[in-house]
Amino acid sequence: METFGISLLSILLAVVLGCGGREKGNSPSIPMPSETAGQPQSPPGSFSQLLLKLVEAYPNLSFRQPVEFLPAADGSDRVLVVEKGGRVLIFNNHSQVQSADIFLDITGRVDSRSSEKGLLGLAFHPRFAENGHFYVNYTNRTETVVARYRVDLREPARGLADSEHIMLTIPQPYANHNGGHLAFGPDGYLYIAMGDGGSTGDPQGNGQNRATLLGKLLRIDVDKPDGNLAYGIPADNPFNGRQGGSRPEIFAYGFRNPWKFSFDRFPVRLWLADVGQDSVEEIDIVEKGLNYGWNIMEGSWCYPASRQCNAEGLQLPVWEYRHSLGKSIAGGYVYYGSLIPISYPEGSLYMAIM
Repeated sequence: METFGISLLSILLAVVLGCGGREKGNSPSIPMPSETAGQPQSPPGSFSQLLLKLVEAYPNLSFRQPVEFLPAADGSDRVLVVEKGGRVLIFNNHSQVQSADIFLDITGRVDSRSSEKGLLGLAFHPRFAENGHFYVNYTNRTETVVARYRVDLREPARGLADSEHIMLTIPQPYANHNGGHLAFGPDGYLYIAMGDGGSTGDPQGNGQNRATLLGKLLRIDVDKPDGNLAYGIPADNPFNGRQGGSRPEIFAYGFRNPWKFSFDRFPVRLWLADVGQDSVEEIDIVEKGLNYGWNIMEGSWCYPASRQCNAEGLQLPVWEYRHSLGKSIAGGYVYYGSLIPISYPEGSLYMAIM
């Protein structure tokens, strides 16, 4: 057992976007951006800023570059923190917890020397209680690696570091824009966020190139390996069986650096935070097969701003903000509770802004 010092601030949330004005099962009544390329969108009337007080959730613990916080999938009241360097810590979910155990340590496989590289995501299989499987997304020196690990079901609080089964590798041309989040959707498939490969302005054009997995949101079936693949392709993936070189793993494309995403419940929607280049941060509702614009556009603005562009066929953000409000967007969740007084009855989207 290893004991840590202080910190993990509980909630870092600053933007509230109401999802009101609709009945369950209907489309959200969120105004869309202006259809005029290069012009700013009009903000939804339900947007407001909320300054929340930051508190130390676990004042007796500290963490080294935490990038993910999630509940354990074993039915216990434990939580996990993913550290960028390659460790995952597990501990009891109460404010006065004194120590954390190491759930997984793969620091020897992870290259975290660059600010945007490292162990970037973790997701438990929907049937974790039966199979003990969980999945991670990390970078080594040249690639993104999506790998499956398992636990000994007799001791589910410890992952087996020697159980790695590589599902997918994606070459990375630069050190930044690795995305890294992964999560199982309500459909049971694994969704994987991939950045555009890095540098400035997507010099390789990966966001718009459907022959590469960079700059995309991917969706795979981890339970049905297909041929030489360690996974299967869902039959309704939008580019499954398409000619012209499109990768069948692609669910949606045209992203710069989708750092975090989450699933709403009423109705099921996928909210994604895409980190901008120089000026604009964006929030997208991701739908199958759509093109979210990068690097033709940065948010609802032409990229670069000095040129004209055609927004036809591009899905613009449901919300965006410029850097006068905040810098990098991190991610968020729709909240249906009543503890935060500004919340809307139908649910509010809370996004973290750095």
